[in-house]
Amino acid sequence: MNMEQKASPTMYSVLFAVSLAHLINDALQAVIPASYPILRDSLGLSYTQIGIITFILYFSSSVMQPFVGMYADAKPSPRILPIGMAIALLGMVGIALAPGYALTLLAVALMGLASAMFHPEGARIAYLAAGPRRGLAQSIFQVGGNSGSALAPLMTALIFFPFGQKGAMWFTLIAAVGIALQWRVARWYGEQLARNPRKKPQAAAPQKDTARRVKMAILIIILIAFARSWFGSSISTYFSFYLIEHFHMTVPQAQVYIFLYMGAGIIGTFFGGALSDKIGRKNVILLSVLGAAPFAILLPHAGEIMIYPLLFILGLINHSSFSVTIVYVQELVPGKVGMVSGLITGLSFGLGAIGAVALGGLIDMTSLTQVITACSFMPLLGAIGLLLPSDKVVRSWRNRAEIGG
Repeated sequence: MNMEQKASPTMYSVLFAVSLAHLINDALQAVIPASYPILRDSLGLSYTQIGIITFILYFSSSVMQPFVGMYADAKPSPRILPIGMAIALLGMVGIALAPGYALTLLAVALMGLASAMFHPEGARIAYLAAGPRRGLAQSIFQVGGNSGSALAPLMTALIFFPFGQKGAMWFTLIAAVGIALQWRVARWYGEQLARNPRKKPQAAAPQKDTARRVKMAILIIILIAFARSWFGSSISTYFSFYLIEHFHMTVPQAQVYIFLYMGAGIIGTFFGGALSDKIGRKNVILLSVLGAAPFAILLPHAGEIMIYPLLFILGLINHSSFSVTIVYVQELVPGKVGMVSGLITGLSFGLGAIGAVALGGLIDMTSLTQVITACSFMPLLGAIGLLLPSDKVVRSWRNRAEIGG
């Protein structure tokens, strides 16, 4: 199996196609928070009701991902990709036409389910198309999603303000393109499954010590994802309020800073994966979490001008490990690519959502400055990454599993 992997080329056409599908999927999901100001006015929603919409979206999209991945590991399903996008299209119609709150929640749940159906299988396709460059492949895939999520402010300005709630109907055209694109990707995926039918594992179960170390490594990755997501939430959700409060900026001025952070994150996601193919997954993970720490700690004490380079550097470094943690766990548990991809991706979104709610409560109880300052120390939690098994050890475990499987 290893010889076949080495001989397989990196399928860039497939990677760019699934990355574009990821962009469309996450852009459609970003429609929901982008529509909050309009939905609040058209349906007369309270902030609590908006919070419930957010919970439904992230619960359905994040919590479901590992279970979808487990199902796909047992029974790979190429058709799940276009079916998921068709469900997203129905959800978008629901958001545009919902006359009340209950139907809006149902539409949001459909959007979240569609996202949960896409991510594990999308990550698996990136894994299959990677050839020897798994880090780069996962980065190309994840950059599509990051770019789609970053479109939310533009959606609000260009679509919802001019057209109102029914403006969401315009996104059904994007969903239709997504269905056609994912149908083509699914055909390639099906061909790969036909050429390389899955074999039932015949090897003995891994030794207890190895199994224990694998579980510990996954737990460490989850804790790193927790620290990264909560710090990211403090920036993307609340730092604009900090800028407005401390420097008396307007909302558009503050949003420029956040866009800078998110834009740098897209760059960091791409280059982090490529770098991990050269210097190793663990090294990039440590560089990301610990390298971000000094800049994060400086951020609450910086002046208005210095915040620009600090946010750019933080976006670059903090996001550089996003795709790498996924590849690390995929290689740690090679027989369950879908499940672990859904677990890490879902946790990143889910923990970020929980972090946004929890940090908001802490700000209400304390102050914005105190919470932003406390969150600046979150990257230091990444020091537990020093306990991760080396890439060489992970490769030896993977090779043993693949020879047996």
